[in-house]
Amino acid sequence: MEGNQAGSSLDSLISSFNRRVSELQELVIARNMYPASSVPDLTAIDAALSSMELQVQSIKDRLREETEAIPKAKKLIEASLKQQEKLQKMSVYAPSHFPDKTTMLNSDINRCLLQENLKKHEQSFALRSLRSEEEASALPKEKKGRGSSPPLWYITVDELNSLSSYMRGRLTLEKVNAAINDMASYAEANAHLISAPKQKLAENLWEKALKLRDIVTMGAVKGKHFFLETDMKGPMLKLDNTGKAILTVLRHLGRVTETRIGQNRVIILIKPN
Repeated sequence: MEGNQAGSSLDSLISSFNRRVSELQELVIARNMYPASSVPDLTAIDAALSSMELQVQSIKDRLREETEAIPKAKKLIEASLKQQEKLQKMSVYAPSHFPDKTTMLNSDINRCLLQENLKKHEQSFALRSLRSEEEASALPKEKKGRGSSPPLWYITVDELNSLSSYMRGRLTLEKVNAAINDMASYAEANAHLISAPKQKLAENLWEKALKLRDIVTMGAVKGKHFFLETDMKGPMLKLDNTGKAILTVLRHLGRVTETRIGQNRVIILIKPN
């Protein structure tokens, strides 16, 4: 309907323009006494008119194409509205939240790493326990107590989680249990210095051996595995803020106790309750 109206308007415009041109032709002829001299002017007007007619025809063709495209556009709009309605109905049954793929992937990775760390921890504990039993069976029967390898009483995840967040800080299960390995190494080295004869010790170790032999006679230390605060030289347990935090945690969980003998701060390994 709109296309027909636009076409009618253009036809009216062309008719009016043609009438105006005819009037101009008549006026030019009437004004010129010599009709032959007016031919070039009329030829130019005719050429301009032909050009304008071509432009008008082009406009009409374009308008006809747009008019023919209107039904297709209407069908496309109707199809879009139907699709929108279907999607709205489907959205009622869709979950309100989809888990992020990155979050799910990170969760799976963390779970795998945790299982792997626990497996390594259990294997390390089993190997150390086996090694301790083998070393204990190889010792002479008269050597008992401190003469055996120092115990390795690792902490568990539940024990670490039972601590307050302030006490736990940034400590992890791996760090604390690695520090327990270090403590066992310190205690084992001290036990060797106490029991080794002077001939088998280097000169720089003899003075420390004498100090340890004095400490081991004290009642709080006698028959127990221990090490000195000055022994804390790594690789995990060091005399720094992290090392002090680890000692606080282990003391709270009943793995160590401390005493001062002379100028020495002595850390004693004890069995947890």
